[in-house]
Amino acid sequence: MKTSSGLPWSVGEPVGPLVGGDRITADSGTVHRHIYPATGQVNATVTLAGAAEMDRAVGCAREAQRQWMALTVDVRRDRLIDLADVIGEHRDELAALNVADYAVPISFAGTALLLERFLRHFAGYVDKPHGASTPVNGSFDMNLVEREPYGVVGVIAPWNGSLAVAGSCVAPALAAGNAVVFKPSELAPLAALRFGELCLLAGLPPGLVNVVPSAAEGGDALVRHPGVGKIHFTGGGATARTVIKAAADNLTPVVAELGGKSASIVFADADLDRAASLSAHQGPLMQAGQSCACASRILVHASVYDDFVEEFLAVVNSARIGDPTDPAVTLGPVISQPAVERILGVIDEAVRTSAGELLTGGRRLGGELAQGYYLEPTVFGNTDNSSSLAQLETFGPVVSVIRFGDDSEAVRIANDSVYGLNAFIQTRDLHRAHRVAQSLEAGSVWINTFSDIAPQGPYGGYKQSGFGRTGGVDGMYEFMRIKNVRIGLG
Repeated sequence: MKTSSGLPWSVGEPVGPLVGGDRITADSGTVHRHIYPATGQVNATVTLAGAAEMDRAVGCAREAQRQWMALTVDVRRDRLIDLADVIGEHRDELAALNVADYAVPISFAGTALLLERFLRHFAGYVDKPHGASTPVNGSFDMNLVEREPYGVVGVIAPWNGSLAVAGSCVAPALAAGNAVVFKPSELAPLAALRFGELCLLAGLPPGLVNVVPSAAEGGDALVRHPGVGKIHFTGGGATARTVIKAAADNLTPVVAELGGKSASIVFADADLDRAASLSAHQGPLMQAGQSCACASRILVHASVYDDFVEEFLAVVNSARIGDPTDPAVTLGPVISQPAVERILGVIDEAVRTSAGELLTGGRRLGGELAQGYYLEPTVFGNTDNSSSLAQLETFGPVVSVIRFGDDSEAVRIANDSVYGLNAFIQTRDLHRAHRVAQSLEAGSVWINTFSDIAPQGPYGGYKQSGFGRTGGVDGMYEFMRIKNVRIGLG
């Protein structure tokens, strides 16, 4: 039952971590007042987990994992399908909670559907073979290669995609036979907490999915816990280094999906109308540029540069900015006041250092949006790719347009980055598309489309965009460890 605030609980009522199937109080944690970025007002009070609650969550997960693996594969498969059904039935509610979490426009809040798709996909893997048998030199022994769950997996999600991470990480972890301690960010815990409740509603054993919002203290306790078999972290590079160092104490393996400064290459033969629309969506408009998949460097062939910029600016400047609950709105606020200040600092430095020509935007919005954290979509033209503007991840509605002369120069500029998560190509030439895609240092290359992540495709980065994959059989295997069993028959 939703209250007048639109949430399934009262704003003044603290929402606690979900551990072992129960809401718990967090004596070792703190209380966080969750701010709705569209208004700057408190819309929920969340009790954050500390070290004691993380320890309790891991203990519950260990017990639930034993119960989970005691079920036959067909039962586990069907439970995950049941969970997908429940997610589908509550899709609108989860989308609304996504909006409440970080004010993503409802028109872009479709990650509940993505979660459902990942669950259905990985449920199909539960009863499929994961191992092999191989011959052994000089022997007739039976040599088995088996894949087994880690036991308890810690999944750490960023504020801008808790449901997406639930799909890409929690779903395959469960399908592989693990239990999960799921740590959403304190900045966006609401949809994740509801996901935990829906796991119970679908019949998963209590404690199989524990949802424990926390700040740095709780996250550190989870990563260092000796009962956790593996950590999957999604977030920024600086935090990833801290996570990896903490996990090293127990030699706990870590998968990291990190940031990006992705290039979108628009060749002269591209459909410029489509390229402009895709670039605007994938750049400053998608989640106000607050996405690791954001194409924040747009490389355009010199012969069509002026025409593209004209069309691109027309799309960007026609974006409707406002109330994220309005289906017509395509651009919402950034996450917080510190984010506003940081992004405006990036823009000011770019102007001061002549990193590029400011073509549009660059200011905070006022009027009826003044209390929220709204920024104008901002575009710099003729950007210097060696500048901080083009090299550092802004994580806001700011993009750079860069001119290139030929294919080799486009590839050189695109690869001139410490990041390598995504790359985008706009061309009608199939040969060029294949040739350039092979040359780009990126984990995913999207040709004439946006980053439409699907459970069938492995997703992850090169270089400082991380390591490991989600999606596909590779994403499943991230949550399984290999055991060799040899049976002597001689």
